[in-house]
Amino acid sequence: MQKSRFFYFGNTNMNKDFIFLLVIGGLYSLGLFLSNTFVNIYLWKQSGDYVTIAVYNLAIYIFQPITFIIAGRLAKKVDRVIVLRLGVTFLSLFFLNVLLIGDKASYFNFLLGGLLGIGYGFYWLAFNVLTFEITEPDTRDFFNGFLGVLQSFSGMVGPLLAGFIIARMEANIGYTIIFTISFIMFICAVVISFFLKPRKAEGDFYFRRVLTERSHNKNWKRIQNAHIFQGLREGIFAFIIAIWVFLITQSEFALGMFNLVFSGLSLVFYFIGTKFIKPSMRKKSILLGSLILYFAIALIIFDISYAQLLIYAVFIGIAYPIIMIPYVSLTYDVIGKAWKAKEYRVEYIVVRELFVNIGRVTSISVFLLAITFLQAEIIIPYLLAFFGAGHIFIYLFVKKIYLESNMEKQVFIKDQFTNEKNR
Repeated sequence: MQKSRFFYFGNTNMNKDFIFLLVIGGLYSLGLFLSNTFVNIYLWKQSGDYVTIAVYNLAIYIFQPITFIIAGRLAKKVDRVIVLRLGVTFLSLFFLNVLLIGDKASYFNFLLGGLLGIGYGFYWLAFNVLTFEITEPDTRDFFNGFLGVLQSFSGMVGPLLAGFIIARMEANIGYTIIFTISFIMFICAVVISFFLKPRKAEGDFYFRRVLTERSHNKNWKRIQNAHIFQGLREGIFAFIIAIWVFLITQSEFALGMFNLVFSGLSLVFYFIGTKFIKPSMRKKSILLGSLILYFAIALIIFDISYAQLLIYAVFIGIAYPIIMIPYVSLTYDVIGKAWKAKEYRVEYIVVRELFVNIGRVTSISVFLLAITFLQAEIIIPYLLAFFGAGHIFIYLFVKKIYLESNMEKQVFIKDQFTNEKNR
């Protein structure tokens, strides 16, 4: 047993909290990837219209940043583990409500989206802070790397398994099964959180001061603007592509295969990118990945088939790691060089999340307005072409960011995989 442990973990010094946090992260990833991809399809099959799906996603992105602010304040007033527990509890409530509401879920789309957004906000704020506190500089790379493997594995296996179960079951029995499994996983995560050592809170919450830091720090302002454009793409791409795959194939299993192709290639290129993308190559890498990501849209907006969507999955699976590895690194380098970053890292994480969701809410709001006055099938390709350029604008902002040499890198792989759900 000892030899087996050494083979997998080497000389990494891991305490119980380290392992428990990894287990919670793994349960979160598998539970979410197993079901969340198919919630949009579940709502679509009940309503058959884009408005229901858009409002559901809009609620997520409205409540997520609001909860991040509340969670950030709580993280400096109460135990951080309590904040994490709140997040997992709300995620459990989300799946419990989906199960209880059943075939009426589309009528409660805003409520369900709000619950999920609140769960995201509490969970990710606490998880980010606990990662800082539980890991050490010499164990952080291993933690993030191993968590990234768990998340990518979940991204490949979860949707494919869920799609297989749904396709083999009659009516909505398959959906009930996967939502139940996800609910149980989040309940297990709540139970495990009670084994984490309490983390005492300290300090005040200076959200407004960090928000206005953009007036004093040009690099912080540029990275905030970049995150808005990141959100502009993620907003409508989070649900449109999944719905298109289902509409063309009428098969949840086909959607699972789409995610398998995307996540599998992402995993491979995250490993390749981590090894070969050096700090001096960051901006060029972001530009290259952004161009691949944008031109991949041409595969699906003029003429569309399942084969074209799979090819699109190949391109975005390659492009996302090329963008996100240097982009996330650069973001945390900017934060690391910002005013009182050590004391106010919680506030910087909260503000970053706020600007991403400003972009997401904006794109979905424009989408809702557009399909109100124009036929959805006609206007959606134009919206994808317009908002799909978001990552190119990321490059236009980050190319003006200049930092001193010998920067301390904090690459959060979990953030990279989390954002991949927005395609």
